[in-house]
Amino acid sequence: MTSTTMRVESTPEAPLNAAQTRKVVTAGCVGIFVELYDNGIFAFMAGTLALVFLAPGNPDNALLFVFAGYAISFLVRPLGAVVCGYLGDRIGRQRLLVFVILLISVATAGIGMLPGYAAIGIAAPILLITLRLLQGFSVGGESAGAMTFLAEHAPEGRRGIITSYAQIASFAALLTGTLVAYSMSPWLTEEAINGGGFGAFAWRIPFLVAIPMGFIGWYIRKSITDTPNFEKLKEEGGLSKNPLKEAFATPVHRRAMLLALFIPLMNGSGYYVLFSFMPTFLKGEQLNFGIGQALLVTACSLVVICIAIPIMGSLSDRIGRKKVIAGSAIAMAIVGIPSYALIATGEMGLAILGACIMAIAFSGHTAVIHILIVELFPTRVRYSAYGLGYNVSSALFGGTAPLLMTWLIASTGNIYMPAFYAVITALGTLLAVSTVQDRAHLPLRDE
Repeated sequence: MTSTTMRVESTPEAPLNAAQTRKVVTAGCVGIFVELYDNGIFAFMAGTLALVFLAPGNPDNALLFVFAGYAISFLVRPLGAVVCGYLGDRIGRQRLLVFVILLISVATAGIGMLPGYAAIGIAAPILLITLRLLQGFSVGGESAGAMTFLAEHAPEGRRGIITSYAQIASFAALLTGTLVAYSMSPWLTEEAINGGGFGAFAWRIPFLVAIPMGFIGWYIRKSITDTPNFEKLKEEGGLSKNPLKEAFATPVHRRAMLLALFIPLMNGSGYYVLFSFMPTFLKGEQLNFGIGQALLVTACSLVVICIAIPIMGSLSDRIGRKKVIAGSAIAMAIVGIPSYALIATGEMGLAILGACIMAIAFSGHTAVIHILIVELFPTRVRYSAYGLGYNVSSALFGGTAPLLMTWLIASTGNIYMPAFYAVITALGTLLAVSTVQDRAHLPLRDE
């Protein structure tokens, strides 16, 4: 299919047919899956990475170091969003999406190839953090690009459900990472790693999986053309010379970027605490779940949220984005502490129940947050402005969350700190979203 054919068939007058829609959704989601698998496996393997890349000593300090590396990568996400967003608004969404999936795949595979502390000393953690920064840069360009790509292809009245598929991909990626880590758990203990043989190599496998996944993602994205919104703007000579400067210079865009920063507050407690941090939390001294049990609790909650997301995305197409996100925030504020109380019992069944309740509460937010932000901006600045606002939010309130929770629990001995964080961020999201104009039933802004 030529680029011209795709542009004609993607116009509002001739929307994508079922086969073309599947191809577009696959192209958008495959990168999200690869990016979030690569990003999530770092968190799932945090304890193991601490054993491999740091000198023997205090295990709490080692874990704090690894989560600091997790947080540091988020600090470069805004940089990735700025660079990729600028280029995405200037030369096209598709070309940038091809680039970022290659970058994170190389960085993740690089972690799997790194020598440990026993082999190269202090160079090991330095190289680990360097590759983690490359991962963060890539993810900074991925989320806004993929969601923009999907939204600009989606037919009117279906933007919510189509962009929600990418969120299913993101949680499916975390589920895959969880299952991979779970299957490797017998070889991820200190005894297995230090014992030589397969155990000394096994921890590398989850990272080396990035090589075939990245190639598949690159191939699929390489075969798709750009969005009709971008192509039309390009043909009309309407591309912005400096989209980020234009966004900051326009009052309505500045306000929208602030909303893109504060509405995702709940992501910090939902995505990065409930799912990425949960296995480490469950394995802590206070609860003392085994690594396999901890990953199983997380896996159950991930299955639940993958089922709930498309329901919420479709619901937002009918009743609007604001109502769905507000309902999700209220639900999280109500169930956050009781759900953690179930988890804190240390009983497997109750822990699964508590995690699944929180997953359902969070699903309305995560299914709709990206399309709500996409709809705030016009095509000329959408990738840049959306990417910057959202990734600054992720850096401030998401990437720091596992590190903050680890430190707070260690300092206070209070295992309910993640629950308090969930309630506070949910209320912040509720306040921010109440100020938004809902554009669920309006066309994407091109002016």
